[in-house]
Amino acid sequence: MASKSRPKTISVYLYIPNIIGYIRVLLNCYAFAICFTNKELFSILYFISFVCDALDGWFARKFNQVSTFGAVLDMVTDRISTACLLVILSQVYRPSFVFLSLLALDIASHWLQMYSTFLVGKSNHKDVKDSTSWLFKLYYGNRMFMGYCCVACELLYITLFLLAKESEKMTDVLMGAAKQSIIYSALLALLLFGWATKQLVNVIQLKTAADLCVLYDINKKHNA
Repeated sequence: MASKSRPKTISVYLYIPNIIGYIRVLLNCYAFAICFTNKELFSILYFISFVCDALDGWFARKFNQVSTFGAVLDMVTDRISTACLLVILSQVYRPSFVFLSLLALDIASHWLQMYSTFLVGKSNHKDVKDSTSWLFKLYYGNRMFMGYCCVACELLYITLFLLAKESEKMTDVLMGAAKQSIIYSALLALLLFGWATKQLVNVIQLKTAADLCVLYDINKKHNA
């Protein structure tokens, strides 16, 4: 009797977008290893890793190499890299609670979103067409808008890191940079707006995902 062949998993690991994901991990590891000795190189490597986040999705769609493993790798890399940067910022700015709160919101909202997505049988955490929030649907439904918010958020964190001195107040640093020229003021305003929008989306995402989990519990109890 012929034995069933074992499914080959190696091919998924070697998908082009997943290889890009591994490169992102290596870039981030090296970047954070030198973050306090070479701020400029850290910022460049961190931003290159962030740009690769858009490339892996493009390659996945281009070569039909979309995978669950790739989606999880992508999100875990995003969340860990942002979390590490927020932890660093919490050490160089006061009050540190601001950055630690942003870290908690980011992790909690995305984790709940992923969990609730699979709980209700969806295959993609970006499928929010049934949401009642127009901002939530705009964020996940418009790649340009989502890209702007994400880029603004990461660039703001990188800018804060480059401008940071030991134990400074974030507001003082931002005000000092804004006063240098009207161009700096305009750029900071754009970054802050995109950052604030992304945090608002995270709050909406947290509440929406929590509601789905509660609704699942209610339906399960009624059907028991």
